[in-house]
Amino acid sequence: MNWWKSQFVHERRIMWLALLSGLPAVVASEVILFTGDYSAKIQWTATLFVVGIWLMIGLSIRERVASPLRTLANLLEAMREGDYSIRGRQALDEDALGDVLQQINAMGTTLQSQRLGALEATTLLRKVMEEINVAVFAFDGERKLRLVNRAGERLLNTPAERIMNAEAASIGLEEYLDGEPQRTVQRGFAGNAGRWGISRAQFREGGLPLQLLVITDLTRPLREEELQAWQRLVRVLGHELNNSLTPIKSIAGSLEQMLIRTPRAEDWEDDMKRGLSVIATRAESLARFMGAYARLAKLPRPELAPVEIGPLVERVAKLESRVRVVIEGGPAVVVPADRDQLEQLLINLVKNGAEASLEMRGTEPQVTIGWLKGPMGTVELWVRDTGPGLSNTANLFVPFFTTKPGGSGIGLVLSRQIIEGHGGTLALSNIPERVGCEARITLPA
Repeated sequence: MNWWKSQFVHERRIMWLALLSGLPAVVASEVILFTGDYSAKIQWTATLFVVGIWLMIGLSIRERVASPLRTLANLLEAMREGDYSIRGRQALDEDALGDVLQQINAMGTTLQSQRLGALEATTLLRKVMEEINVAVFAFDGERKLRLVNRAGERLLNTPAERIMNAEAASIGLEEYLDGEPQRTVQRGFAGNAGRWGISRAQFREGGLPLQLLVITDLTRPLREEELQAWQRLVRVLGHELNNSLTPIKSIAGSLEQMLIRTPRAEDWEDDMKRGLSVIATRAESLARFMGAYARLAKLPRPELAPVEIGPLVERVAKLESRVRVVIEGGPAVVVPADRDQLEQLLINLVKNGAEASLEMRGTEPQVTIGWLKGPMGTVELWVRDTGPGLSNTANLFVPFFTTKPGGSGIGLVLSRQIIEGHGGTLALSNIPERVGCEARITLPA
């Protein structure tokens, strides 16, 4: 209503301005008519004609000005109502009005495209919300439920129609709207007990703050991971136990037959000693395997303290006497680390590099250690050897997998566990420009 009033006021102003612009000419013509030697009929006829033309021109000017404004108003009102399909006609670029119509038409096209994209994105989001197996809830400032997906309905075992606008306390979720935004809890939802991951975040809708609550069932993934871990452990233990127990059983049976045989062979004592020696060797190997597994499973958490990289590398290099160890100088850096664990890690890598270098014939066996400051405030150390390189990287970090005679298969696994405990990474790769392998450590400085 106010818009129509303002439009009528504007039109009246245009009308009055148009009439005022022609008023001097009308007054002059009337003065000429009534002061000249003209008959009354001519005077009044001419007066009606002049006044009529004057009024018609004023109305025409008002219409020419008001009509495009009404068109623009209708276009803008349609856009305000969400209809972006209407376009202004005669949008020529020959005058200012044509430029305005062209810009409004372009704005309508842009808004229509953006609205279509928003609708498609909203539809996709709703579809994803309904299909994901994660319960999603949204609560307003009064802690009333404003949004719930299908997984949330299954979690509470209640349809959305019955719990929408319900208070968080009434559906048992109020305690998760306070405290830590990320947590893991053990509880039951609608008779479904287990471990749940709780995540909370805030967002705005229509200018109002809302809390987004996401509840994830951790029980099934944890059980699957636990089952896979047990299966891997049983396979490894079974393989190693069979490797030791099978020859022990076979030799023990042979020794038993040797003892009950009459008469005994002349060298039965030598055979007995050799058999018992094999049994002792296999038992010792099995004990080493179990000890290695115990070290891997009982690695303590690192006790972080400032450690200088340079002196640590020099001390580790002096421990290797089989091959030449070259230290490539790096900057003076200090990292927060467990000195003993980090030293053990470097000893393992230097030892592996030395053994690999000794396997390569025709070249001088050598291990090179260096370090530098990496990106994002990190420190990178590398250990390079002159060995044959890596032929298969798939099983590098598989526990108890080894290609070395007498190897335990836990060196690299233990090394990676140490470095990950420090928040870093360990990567092995072949050296591009020559034969050999590089072990690269990244540590936060």
